[in-house]
Amino acid sequence: MSETIHADVIGKLRKNVSNLKNTDTYKEIVEPRDQVLAQFQPIFSAEHVLDISEEEFRSFLLLENNRHWSGLHRQGPRMCGDMDRLRKALTILLNETKPIAERLNESIEMVPGMGKNIASAILMVSQPDRYGVWNNRSEANMREQKIWPKFDRGEPFGNRYFKVNQILLQLKDALQIDLWTLDALWWFLDQNTDKEDNGDDFKNEQSFRLERYLHEFLRDNWSNLQIGQEWTIYKEGGDEEAGYEYPTDVGRIDLLAKHQSQPRWLVIELKRNQTSDQTVGQLLRYIGWVKRHKAGDNEQVQGMIICREADAALHYALSTVSNVELRRYEVEFHLKEMEMGLANKG
Repeated sequence: MSETIHADVIGKLRKNVSNLKNTDTYKEIVEPRDQVLAQFQPIFSAEHVLDISEEEFRSFLLLENNRHWSGLHRQGPRMCGDMDRLRKALTILLNETKPIAERLNESIEMVPGMGKNIASAILMVSQPDRYGVWNNRSEANMREQKIWPKFDRGEPFGNRYFKVNQILLQLKDALQIDLWTLDALWWFLDQNTDKEDNGDDFKNEQSFRLERYLHEFLRDNWSNLQIGQEWTIYKEGGDEEAGYEYPTDVGRIDLLAKHQSQPRWLVIELKRNQTSDQTVGQLLRYIGWVKRHKAGDNEQVQGMIICREADAALHYALSTVSNVELRRYEVEFHLKEMEMGLANKG
């Protein structure tokens, strides 16, 4: 590739690679590498995918089996709805006689739910020395390190993946690690950021976990919620759930959506364990980024803050911002009485 990653970035990442060892992340993700590859590399060989079974494919999507990527299993039912088509798409994807960009551009549109997360994970398992994983986590960390490639407007997904993968390969060589460990490094960096942002006390930890569950609940139940009747989580080539934790140069948007019938964008920020000023400032940065990089000339961008409690500072801050609304969520927890008694004996 023409661009060289700055030595300062390599130095910083090399230090984090050293810190990664002897951590739970290393034990849970990196150490099982050979075991996972031994199980799934034969399944995703060019010869076997012609006959891959639904059970084999869906087993790979489970975190307990791939030991690396959570959430892939949610796409299992959609992807396996037409197994013949899935087998054909995998055959194209894993055909090493053709350029990777060409293979991705053709195969990823064939199967609903394939997306960059799953396609690149399959590529890594199939050829662990040639292909890295592109998901929102790796993209966000690469953006933070200022090593994210530039794309042409409308550039096909496969061509974009090729550029991303070139940087991942360069990092692999510079850091003297494999692509599997590099992907674990992004996870490790995320965990450290979460700890810095949320502290170590019990209250903060419980609050953070609750917000994470809310985040996932909104994504998984979007179409059944009132907001989902008007807005659709943003999609882009190669990723039907791109709007979930959407990576930007100024951080990750919790949820990015587009209006179903009007030229409008919606940036959703969940208020976690942060001040009202931090929440509003972060949301406004995201709105500004979407206006500059995603929205068209005639498209509006608005924001929404979802919180459990809203203090006076938050209300005052939003009183001067016309394009941001505030929503409050409630959590209900019930204990139901059960009759005590012995089951009837047959």
